[in-house]
Amino acid sequence: MNENSSTSSIRPDTEGRASAFIDLAIILAVLVGVKQAVLPYSLVFGGPASTFSAMAVGTFLLWRRGFGWSDLGLRWPKSWWVAIGISVAIFLAFLATAGASSALADLWFEDVGTSGRFDFVNGNLAAYLLIMALVWTHGSFFEELLFRAFIITKLGDGLGGTRAASLIAVVLAAIFFGYRHYYYQGMHGALVTGCIGLLFGLIYLRLRSTSILPLILVHGAANSIAQTSRFLSAPAG
Repeated sequence: MNENSSTSSIRPDTEGRASAFIDLAIILAVLVGVKQAVLPYSLVFGGPASTFSAMAVGTFLLWRRGFGWSDLGLRWPKSWWVAIGISVAIFLAFLATAGASSALADLWFEDVGTSGRFDFVNGNLAAYLLIMALVWTHGSFFEELLFRAFIITKLGDGLGGTRAASLIAVVLAAIFFGYRHYYYQGMHGALVTGCIGLLFGLIYLRLRSTSILPLILVHGAANSIAQTSRFLSAPAG
């Protein structure tokens, strides 16, 4: 595959659209099914279990159709200085979006935070190292590759591969991303993460022909800051 190729570079025919919907349905089934199966036993690992599983399945689905994650934007940037600059801009946009959407969500919903899901990280070095490993796999690489690259590309292809189809795919992917966080963040968190998903989805459309690593880096950095803050906030013993 050419480095700059994309599964959406040519509008898919009827068979291609059907294939895209089939692949999308499989990934959604894995993401929802595995998560719901694990949640009764672990609030912490339900999400990661589903993304690890979906990454394995998604890699196979791409491979059997002659593609790889590089075709969806996972490539080394041609210039790391440019990538760093883009990352800084994305991070600032992320902060603005998170702040504005949180203020909007405050008008209608109670902010329940993370409902104690990550309390075990407070002051616990082993737990902090474990959660940081998940941040840079499940919470950055896997979520961007699945919720942005795979879902947006496949849904956009299934809807016809047009610009309008891609924009619709971004909105629907953002709604699903918000839903994924509802179980421990409530409607407040679902709205905020949905808005962040919308921002990241729009940025993905611009970056997928070059490199989506800035999105992954910003996602990982934001989660790292949150988890480090939890770790350091433990009261002194």
